[in-house]
Amino acid sequence: MNPIDLVVTVCAVLAPATCEEQHLVFNYAGSPTQCAMAAPPYIAQWVGEHPKWQAVRWRCEYPHPNDKA
Repeated sequence: MNPIDLVVTVCAVLAPATCEEQHLVFNYAGSPTQCAMAAPPYIAQWVGEHPKWQAVRWRCEYPHPNDKA
């Protein structure tokens, strides 16, 4: 399996206009489209661990080698 970035846009439950992107490393062997379709259980787990946030959208993309962690 290859790492792929699961990019989740989350907004604060108490302030819905406060949003940010979370980059989660997701090991998935399919395409970014297939990854996005398989992601909801992982997103639900993240939201369960971060109850002050709600996921509003997500996408998968291949990691950019020049990005800093």
